[in-house]
Amino acid sequence: MATLCLDLDTSKALQGVVDDDARRLGDLLESCGVRYIEDYSPSGGRHLYIPLAERMEAPAAREMVEALARIAASLDPSPHQNVTDGCIRVPGSAHKRGGHQILVTPLNEAYDVLRRRNPVHAVAALRHHLAPELKRERELKARAAKMAVQATATGVSPVPFGGSQSPLRLAARTGLYDTARYASPSEARMAVLNHFASCGWTLDQVRLELGGQFPGLAALYTDTDRQERLLDKEWAEACRWIQKPGTPAMGRRNAHINDTSLPLPTGGASRTGSRAAAHQLVNDLENVLYAVLDHRFKERGREGLSLRLLLRAVLGYMRTMETDVLDVGCRTFATALGKHHGTISRLLPMLEQASDGILTKIADARGRNADTYVIQLPQHFEQLARELSWRSGKIHGIRPVFRALGDVAALVYESIERGRLSPTTAAIVRSTGLSRTAVETALAAMSSYNMIERRHGQWNIMAGTNLTALARRLGALDDAAEQISTHRKQRAAWHAWLDRNLAPELAEHEVDEPDSDLYWIPPSEHEVDLIGTLWRAA
Repeated sequence: MATLCLDLDTSKALQGVVDDDARRLGDLLESCGVRYIEDYSPSGGRHLYIPLAERMEAPAAREMVEALARIAASLDPSPHQNVTDGCIRVPGSAHKRGGHQILVTPLNEAYDVLRRRNPVHAVAALRHHLAPELKRERELKARAAKMAVQATATGVSPVPFGGSQSPLRLAARTGLYDTARYASPSEARMAVLNHFASCGWTLDQVRLELGGQFPGLAALYTDTDRQERLLDKEWAEACRWIQKPGTPAMGRRNAHINDTSLPLPTGGASRTGSRAAAHQLVNDLENVLYAVLDHRFKERGREGLSLRLLLRAVLGYMRTMETDVLDVGCRTFATALGKHHGTISRLLPMLEQASDGILTKIADARGRNADTYVIQLPQHFEQLARELSWRSGKIHGIRPVFRALGDVAALVYESIERGRLSPTTAAIVRSTGLSRTAVETALAAMSSYNMIERRHGQWNIMAGTNLTALARRLGALDDAAEQISTHRKQRAAWHAWLDRNLAPELAEHEVDEPDSDLYWIPPSEHEVDLIGTLWRAA
C-alpha cells in the first residue's frame, strides 16, 4: 500500500459525528507528525489520505486502519479490508448523487504532501500511539476465531459481543438507531439517557462524554443550542423514569418465608466501628501481606499468583466499602479480578485456609445471601503489623487496565508504584517473586503504553498517563461492563427462581429488561472513584 485511505462515511454515523471524527483524526495525525490530504463528498462524508514514503504490506495497513476505526465511529475500514476490490473516490471524482469530491487541503499543500510522502518514523509514531487499539483489535479477532471454532464443533451459533456493540451504545457513538424501535431522534435520545441514569451516571458525566466517547448522542440533538436547551429537561425526565414503583425504599426490610436477612457476624466480630478503624485494619493487613503472606504464596506457582491478587481484592473491597465483613458473592470478585466466577469460588476457600486466620467464614450462602467471611488481624500478627510502617498509596485487586495487561503486569506495576524507592529490574524480580522473563515482558509492555519509564536503571511511574483512559482504549472497561451485565442477568435468573419457589411476588425493579441488560460504567477522571463504582456495580 502506497497510501492509507480513511473513509469517514455518513452511512456509519450522523454528519456531526463525521465532522467531529475528521477533526480528531486530523489532530491525532498532526501530533504524530503525519501529513495528510483531506476532501469531502456531496453526501457529507470525508476522506483523509496518508501518502507513505515506503509501501506498507496490506495486512499491516488493514490493521492500522481498523485500529483508527476504534477511535472514530464513522470510519469505514472496508477500503483496506479487501486486497483486490478496495477502492475510494479521490478528489475531483464524480459522485453518484451528483457533484464531485471537493479538495479541502490547499492544492499546493496537497501537491507537496504527495511529493514528500510521510517517512517511516512518522508512521512508526502513529503506530506507537495506536498500540492500545492494535492490541484490542488482535484480542477481538482471536476471541472471534476461538468462538467460531467452538461454534463449528458444537453446532451452536456464537453469541455476539456485547459492550460497545450493543444497539444503544452504537446509537450513543454514531447517532444511528433502529427506526423500527424508536420513531424519532428524541425517543432514541431518551432511551440512551434513561440507561445512563439507571447506571448511576450524573448530568456532568453525560455532558463530559457528549464531547468524548459518545458524540452520536450530541449529534441526535442536531445543534449545540438545542442540546443546551433540552438536555437538562430530558435528563430530569430520565431520572424520574427510572424511579419505578416497586423499588424498595431505603431502610425498608424485606424477607421471604425463610430467614434470608443479612447474617450477623459471630464470635464477637462486628463491623468496624469507624472509618478510621477500617482503614487502619487494612493498612495493618497490608503490612502482613507484604511481609509474610506474599512470600508464602510465591511457593504455590500460578495458583499462588491468583491468591495474592484475590487477597489484594479483598483488602481493596474493605477499604472502599469500609467494612471488615465480606458478604458479597464470587461474581463481585470475579469482576474485580477479570476472572470467571467459578475460579473465585475455588480460590476463596483456599485463601481462607492459607490466610492464617485473616479470613474466616462465619456463615454459609443461603437464598440471595452469599457466603459471609469476617476479616481480622490475628493476634500472632499484631506485633509485626505495628512494627512496620504503612506504605503510601492504596492497594488494589486488579485495576481495569490490568484486565488487558495481565496479572504479572499488575504485580510489577504495584512493585514500582508502592516501592519505598524506585526499583531496578532485579529488585522487582526479588520483590514480586516472578521470573525475570515474565517481569521483563511486563515492563516492556507497560513501557510501550507510557505507563512506566526507566531512568538511570530504575523504573518510575509516568504520572501523566491516565490509567482509566488507557483501560478504555484497551477495551478493558467494555469487558468489565459486559461481565457486570452478564452477572446481573445470572443474578436476575437466580432471584426469579427464588421468587417463584419461595415467594409469589416479583418486584418490578427486578424484571429483566432488554435495555437494562447492558451496564455502562460511569466515566471518572479519578481512579479511586472508578474503583468504587466498579465495586458497587459488581
